[in-house]
Amino acid sequence: MFFLVFAVICSVLVSVLLKLARPRQLDVAQMVTWNYLVAAALTGLVLRPPMASLQSTHAPWAALLALAVVLPTIFLVLGRAVAVAGIVRSDVAQRLSLLLSLLAAFAFFGQTATPWKLAGLGLGLVAMVAISLRPRGPAAATSPGGWRWLLGVWVGFAAVDILLKKVALSGTPSMAALLVCFSLAFVLMLALQLWRHASGRSRLAWRNLGAGALLGLLNGGNILFYVHAHQALPESPATVFAGMNIGVVVLGTLVGVSVFGERVSVWNRLGLLLAVVAIILIAIG
Repeated sequence: MFFLVFAVICSVLVSVLLKLARPRQLDVAQMVTWNYLVAAALTGLVLRPPMASLQSTHAPWAALLALAVVLPTIFLVLGRAVAVAGIVRSDVAQRLSLLLSLLAAFAFFGQTATPWKLAGLGLGLVAMVAISLRPRGPAAATSPGGWRWLLGVWVGFAAVDILLKKVALSGTPSMAALLVCFSLAFVLMLALQLWRHASGRSRLAWRNLGAGALLGLLNGGNILFYVHAHQALPESPATVFAGMNIGVVVLGTLVGVSVFGERVSVWNRLGLLLAVVAIILIAIG
């Protein structure tokens, strides 16, 4: 269970670092760039995924290239969501992206729609609406347009999951796919940062590299600990799945409210409760 706890902590700390970035004049786009260099290095050196399957003519390169674009894009969207809507609602929106992934699994991947999963899907959709409602009051720490960024997080992380499912169906090991995607994402983002630097839009800075390396350690650590949690509990994948998602929702709420003073309305609290119940129903279904 320690692996699962560390995975949850790393996931929430990613949001914390993104929350701290803008007030400290850190460039989130540069941070995301260096994050993928570190995450790719961690994945390759620690997990050593088999790369032979990518030499096949049936390798899903279209999906891998799409992931290389979507991954950094959704990271930037998450950074903006955390800044304008807060850690609490952003982390829950990220975790509830599994609802759209579940719909795609029913529609395109042949997964059976059990009553438990359908109940979890229904509750989760209600939870997403309740969580997206903006708290009232001057200390709300959120902007009127925050729901748009929450929607972007919700849809974006679901798109990542759907693309990963498509890659998995091709027979490509998931860790090998992630290593390729991280590497391609770094190359694309580095090209973007060099253009921004050359055009004077945003100068490259060592402080952004340092913050990005820390972001990469947390992002890579989240993945590595989650993989090790599944390896440590091979007969309980639903426990790992539910524990990860519920853990992020609970810890993210505690950090957002107690550390950053984020306001949570009655509707938001109801949404958090429904989100936890929805995750449990989907896990046991």
